[in-house]
Amino acid sequence: MAMRDAQARVTRLRDYRAPDFLIDRTALYFDLRPGETLVRATLALRANPAHPVRARELRLHGEGLQLRELALDGRALAPAEYRYADGELVIPGVPAAFELSSTVAIHPEANTSLEGLYQSRDLYCTQCEAEGFRKITFYLDRPDVLAEFTTTIEADQGAFPVLLANGNPVAEGAAPGGRHWVTWHDPFQKPAYLFALVAGDLACMEDSFTTASSRNVALRIYVEPKDLDKLDHAMASLKHAMAWDERVYGREYDLDIFMIVAVDDFNMGAMENKGLNIFNTSCVLAHPETTTDLGFQRVEAVVAHEYFHNWSGNRVTCRDWFQLSLKEGFTVFRDSEFSADMGSRTIKRVEDVNLLRTAQFAEDAGPTAHPVQPDAYQEISNFYTVTIYEKGAEVVRMIHTLLGPDAFRRGCDLYFERHDGAAVTIEDFVAAMADASGRDFSRFMGWYRQAGTPRVAVRGHYDAGAQIYRLDFTQSCPATPECADKAPFQIPIRLGLVGRNGDLPLHVPGLAEGATDIVFELTESAQSLVFERVGEPPIPSLLRGFSAPVKLAFDYARDELVQLLRRDSDGFNRWEAGNRLAVDILQELTADALAGRPLALDARLIEAYRELLTDKSLDPALVAHILTLPGEAYLSELAEIIEVEAIHHARQFARRELAQRLRPEFEARQRPTDRRTQPAQPGARLSAATGSPGVDRTCLATVCARRQHDRHQCGADGTAQQSGPASAGPCAGGARTLLRALAERIPGGQPVVPDAGLVCFAGWPRTGAGTAETSGVRSAQSQQGACRDRRLQRG
Repeated sequence: MAMRDAQARVTRLRDYRAPDFLIDRTALYFDLRPGETLVRATLALRANPAHPVRARELRLHGEGLQLRELALDGRALAPAEYRYADGELVIPGVPAAFELSSTVAIHPEANTSLEGLYQSRDLYCTQCEAEGFRKITFYLDRPDVLAEFTTTIEADQGAFPVLLANGNPVAEGAAPGGRHWVTWHDPFQKPAYLFALVAGDLACMEDSFTTASSRNVALRIYVEPKDLDKLDHAMASLKHAMAWDERVYGREYDLDIFMIVAVDDFNMGAMENKGLNIFNTSCVLAHPETTTDLGFQRVEAVVAHEYFHNWSGNRVTCRDWFQLSLKEGFTVFRDSEFSADMGSRTIKRVEDVNLLRTAQFAEDAGPTAHPVQPDAYQEISNFYTVTIYEKGAEVVRMIHTLLGPDAFRRGCDLYFERHDGAAVTIEDFVAAMADASGRDFSRFMGWYRQAGTPRVAVRGHYDAGAQIYRLDFTQSCPATPECADKAPFQIPIRLGLVGRNGDLPLHVPGLAEGATDIVFELTESAQSLVFERVGEPPIPSLLRGFSAPVKLAFDYARDELVQLLRRDSDGFNRWEAGNRLAVDILQELTADALAGRPLALDARLIEAYRELLTDKSLDPALVAHILTLPGEAYLSELAEIIEVEAIHHARQFARRELAQRLRPEFEARQRPTDRRTQPAQPGARLSAATGSPGVDRTCLATVCARRQHDRHQCGADGTAQQSGPASAGPCAGGARTLLRALAERIPGGQPVVPDAGLVCFAGWPRTGAGTAETSGVRSAQSQQGACRDRRLQRG
């Protein structure tokens, strides 16, 4: 037996060549039977007019297929007229336009790759992104070949009463032997990676949505019967997403029916197949008695993300996989904005930035660093990364920041209008933004083509006599595998100046006259920005809303951070100031721990937290996030040498000190109030942005942290003791009491399910990966979990 070439094949962007042939129409017939499934495909092909010389040899992808029949324009081909080897079916001497018919046998039950068509328990399911369709039938399995699909599925009616595919159902009927069939037609051309098929015994929740043009769209969510009572929130989230996409982007759904199938054994998190999204149940099911706030938020975000792909990914798709962020980065930005509008914009931004800093910055700093638009890959499945998704979304966000919402919307409208039904590139997306706004984005393209996290250093100087304040900016970027010498990035920096009583009016010739917030574009290695008529020493509020994915360095004094925490009008930067203050203090405590010096917590952090706890006018969700100390993972990311034990010891000391010094404020903040008269809305999620459970949990966790410490320190006789099981100690009983009180705060009296962070804070047994103790670590793990399911595993 010949050995395969051990040398990995590298695919390069510069080698892209348009397909030799196009497929106008695809007709598929699936005959699903135990042990063997037959797939009959009829393809209407024609030579690509984009090539000046017509190709005469057809090459189709095909992996693991048993060819039974092959015909060209109705004439059966003899074995000598084609060859099938090494994943390709080659037919020489084909005409300019023709019909190719094939019948192949496949074995879904034995398909352990979980790509193409496979059987999981009693369910047939497909996963075709990125190159799975070639395991179903012979095809031009590349994203720049779009065709109109008609799919007929035949199966045993008793075992598989539900037969689903893309598009609208157009016909159905009975077949001999207790079998039945259904035909689906998708009138919108799509690449093969968006094909979907599901066959099984599934229950269905039905609803409908009336579009802006008064079309009635049927909505169906299919699950196993045991899960039918957990779909209210997913259905409500879908309808909210459809309405939001119409309102914000003017994008109306185009088919007569939209379907979601959610099953336990789907190997990805979720997939945006046209009109038939397939989900793992973890991304769809939610119930007030068993789902945390984060769980509800995750369902809402993933349902919206996959729905938004209908336009940003399906109607306008990628020319090749180097353009993956064209659909994913754009759609992540869209789902992030949707979640911000549905809840707290500040908190959503904090969560996204925590994920970016913890996961993507680390990727950018490591050996696998790559640009948002890489120039080569060996394996497409390894291409689904936090850089493509999360950093890609940040790049789109920067375009939004540079243009403003109105011009950005015009750019999106032009993009969808210009490229509807086409497979395009990142350059096409940016060109639409440039053409709609009149701006030059040639320098901005560095964000797509260069890897690495830029570092921006800022210094401020105040001239009291002239009432002038100057900010000096410098930027640099470390070397990454693809490039050592980086060109300067175009970095939009939203900023303001904060005085004793809050934001100061900004006077910058040619840029601002009286505004309190501006966008400064850093485009060179070094630039300065001068403010006039500054009547008091200001504190710069830099990178508001985290307007660019950079590492920012400004030498803030602790008193300045306290002032920003108290007075900054930008919610994200208030959190950032609190986070930086805590980081600075924790780094000092870590150094003291390493040096063997006694630890003492800076009173400024204690007093800042006390003010937050007692100010009832603040958003409880923002308070909860500020009160949560930076995580050990984030502190490690900032360290030159990671001293694990010292970081942990310093952070635990700070938590215990805060719990002891602020115990009355923490306990007062989590005392129950009577909210049982507020009815719970069907399908609505409990959100820390709209109530106080988030800060309640933080308070409860801190109180329990102190009680856990007390339990570790002394027994009944006051001697030092090792703790036994958490359930045996006083913290457990106190936690149960506090949880009962906390449950009374929830509308409808529903109990709160403690999340992983709460479990760890309370000292309860730790299990699996759910042991994160901090906003940084917990956010990274919970958000990365969603990221893996929704995005990294193809969303």
